Amino acid sequence: MKKFFARLGFRKMDEMEQMIAFKAQRNAYGFLILALLVWTVWEGWGAFPTQSKAGPLAGFLLVAAVLVQMLSQFVMERNAVKDDEDSYETMPLLKIILWVCIVAGVLVAVGGAGLFLGIKG
Repeated sequence: MKKFFARLGFRKMDEMEQMIAFKAQRNAYGFLILALLVWTVWEGWGAFPTQSKAGPLAGFLLVAAVLVQMLSQFVMERNAVKDDEDSYETMPLLKIILWVCIVAGVLVAVGGAGLFLGIKG
């Protein structure tokens, strides 16, 4: 499989390429969050004067993107210091469980609000 990817021009990135890729991903994530925030506010502002229902898709995507980023950061930090004796990290698993519960609560709340408002998916 390595030979196949080598023929296609894929190779392992060096430190500079990794840094550039990280900054590009950070910029893309920031743009995503900003665009979803603007979309959410725009939908809410447009629905307010007419007393109509705002679409929950933008807000749901915004919350989901932030929660996925936070959960993945917690998991990666936990894996990075898993075998380190000098780590003073206290109960990282508890943090992950807590955030999973928060995510589940948000999803239930969004689903309940959707049912309450009569939004059909």
